Amino acid sequence: MLCGIDEAGRGCLAGPLVVAGAVLKEPVAGLNDSKLLSEKHREALFETLLEKSESKIVFCDHAMIDTRGLSFCLRHAIETIKAHFSTHDILMDGNCTFGVEGISTMVKADALVPEVSAASILAKVSRDRYMYELAPLYPEYAFEKHKGYGTALHVNRIRQYGYCDIHRKSFKLKQLSQPTLF
Repeated sequence: MLCGIDEAGRGCLAGPLVVAGAVLKEPVAGLNDSKLLSEKHREALFETLLEKSESKIVFCDHAMIDTRGLSFCLRHAIETIKAHFSTHDILMDGNCTFGVEGISTMVKADALVPEVSAASILAKVSRDRYMYELAPLYPEYAFEKHKGYGTALHVNRIRQYGYCDIHRKSFKLKQLSQPTLF
């Protein structure tokens, strides 16, 4: 059995990093890299995947990213998923294992391997839903539109309102000509 792993939110300016592992119990039609699917299609596949896969989804919040670093968070999440699926072969999208032994990587696996596509969708939809839940707490940032990614809208809102509690303060923003968000 193969467990696919992928992440969502690695480069965001706000919110969590989400890493998912997925093992398909049966084939699921229409899987692909989550970035290549419409939001409506991702949402429909997410519900199907909850029924037709076994999954483990790990959230690393902004504070953990700021204090421990992104690589630590990725390693922690991968190790957590690996422990959960200890009897499975594990394939992660990309070309880096972040120091976790006993897993394989493959560039573009999220578009080529159904289990990794499933993990991509589970991570992306889980993160998006989380950001939608947070959006009403920070209405001035419009998180429901950009979900914490570094869009022009988001950067303009940071210029206008400063940083809020869920921003990753260790990330550098060239657009704001500041070395860090601290």
